[in-house]
Amino acid sequence: MTIFDVIVVGAGLMGSAAARHLAKDGATVALIGPVEPEQKHDHSGVFASHYDAARITRKLDSRPNWARFSQAAIGRYAEVAQQGEQSFFAPVGAIIAGPENGAGSDFIQSAQRNARQDRITHTALRGAALRDRFPYFEFPDGILALHEADDAGWIDPRAHVRAEIAAAEKLGVTIYQTEVAQLIEVTDGVQAVCIDGQVIMGAKAMVACGAFSKAEGLLPDPLPLTAYARTIAFFELDDAEAARLRDMPSVVYLPPDLVTDPYILPPVRYPDGKTYIKIGGDPVDRELHDVAEMKDWFRTDGDPDVGRFLETLLTGLMPDLAYRAVTTGSCSTCFTPHGNPLIYHQTDRLMVLTAGNGAGAKCADELGRLGALVASGGAIPSEIYEGVFHA
Repeated sequence: MTIFDVIVVGAGLMGSAAARHLAKDGATVALIGPVEPEQKHDHSGVFASHYDAARITRKLDSRPNWARFSQAAIGRYAEVAQQGEQSFFAPVGAIIAGPENGAGSDFIQSAQRNARQDRITHTALRGAALRDRFPYFEFPDGILALHEADDAGWIDPRAHVRAEIAAAEKLGVTIYQTEVAQLIEVTDGVQAVCIDGQVIMGAKAMVACGAFSKAEGLLPDPLPLTAYARTIAFFELDDAEAARLRDMPSVVYLPPDLVTDPYILPPVRYPDGKTYIKIGGDPVDRELHDVAEMKDWFRTDGDPDVGRFLETLLTGLMPDLAYRAVTTGSCSTCFTPHGNPLIYHQTDRLMVLTAGNGAGAKCADELGRLGALVASGGAIPSEIYEGVFHA
């Protein structure tokens, strides 16, 4: 039986990136994860967070670590795309906006402080200057927007994963398109017992399954990980409206009422051939307590009440938006108490790489690199990244 140096359980954004970096450093790697289901409503297996066509990417962030994770990851987008022969980055720019003063101003002030410290090129816009630059938005008075014109916009997460996997395969990574039911520590390593009966052997294993990392049988210790149900709304546009908004950036916004902090994707053509603006930002957190709840949620089309809330929010910000229809979908985010990802060993042979804290997609290649570093016996560089990355 082949014994891999590392088994990576989870072939999504972080897991595929970790596999590529491990192989790049000379490790033999097995990457295990199922393909995306054709129909989610009757799917009985696990789901992945990259089942989408657009996620915001940007260097600006109110949290220092996440600003630096994204800077490192964005700096390697071209490398991943070239090696994986798959483009996935649309550099349309991004803005992060919020109250300049008073309640909620820490959000934008922290982002500005991080931008200065890390020398992230951006333009500060407010009032008439903001309206003139982006006339299709009607931000209320008192909002400061930081516009990042370069190295920001959106990524196609499906394409990103395809690129990481293709690049990893070129480096010798073996792909298994199945699910792991159990990880068993044995005398000479770890056995990954798969639902199709395969048993894959490795010297160690990394669990990189997002919120599904909490599944029984994978890790010996519970994870300090809270998963939330999220609803997203898609506004279908015709060709004329998409053309009118062709220079629209991605948006992260904290409104003055502080009820939610929505994110908005510009017009993107989806696999169904239609063009949508996407918005997310649930006003209330709904926790998903276990794998059964997560699967049930992913099989839905989200919460229609949240969909109506998001429609009101977007039409308030873009009152001239002309759209044909609004549909909703479901996704999930997972958070840790300390706000950092989890990248640590639970035993000498079992480690975890998970918890995007609402920003994992744009940072995935750097999080994967850090996971590979820890798996190989290294440490997350404290001179760059602050805080803890373990339970």
